[in-house]
Amino acid sequence: MLRYFTIFFLFISTSISNAEVKDKIVKNLKDTENFDFKFEQNVNGKIENGSCTIEYPKKIFCEYARSNNKILVSNGKSLVIKTRTSYYRYPLEKTALNLILDKNFLINKINDLVERIVDNSLVNFTIIEGDNEINIFFDKQSYDLVGWQNTDPYQNFNITFLSSIRKNRVISKNLFEIPSQN
Repeated sequence: MLRYFTIFFLFISTSISNAEVKDKIVKNLKDTENFDFKFEQNVNGKIENGSCTIEYPKKIFCEYARSNNKILVSNGKSLVIKTRTSYYRYPLEKTALNLILDKNFLINKINDLVERIVDNSLVNFTIIEGDNEINIFFDKQSYDLVGWQNTDPYQNFNITFLSSIRKNRVISKNLFEIPSQN
């Protein structure tokens, strides 16, 4: 009987602990207006890295290192990927970033989802919305968003890791302006 009580107690305390982590992730998201970070992105085995700034809702600016001056920009409506030789513009709503960059959407989903602890250091939530399945990862200690993985509309498997995260900094409002095609 004591063994069953111990197992029950451990289950309850783990559930409470995980609920506290989920609440802290939600609070951290609510308190974050913007953040910048370094990233490493693996798309079907091709690894790129650089730095990004995200401002909620739905704005992102990324500069890729060592790559034809590649940038990725969203103004909240459109997403542009531009290099020296190419220019692609997409409606943001047709991409997984539309969901990832919407903190209210993330908060609502996280509140409804069951979290999974990975390697006792990451908290994972799997979001299924329409044709998108996105795994988002938060650091279990800082409660910061530290990455995501998804399959893009072209069936490319994307894994993005974030590091050197800095939150709620003063950023230029024109950072998220869509660049011209040139």
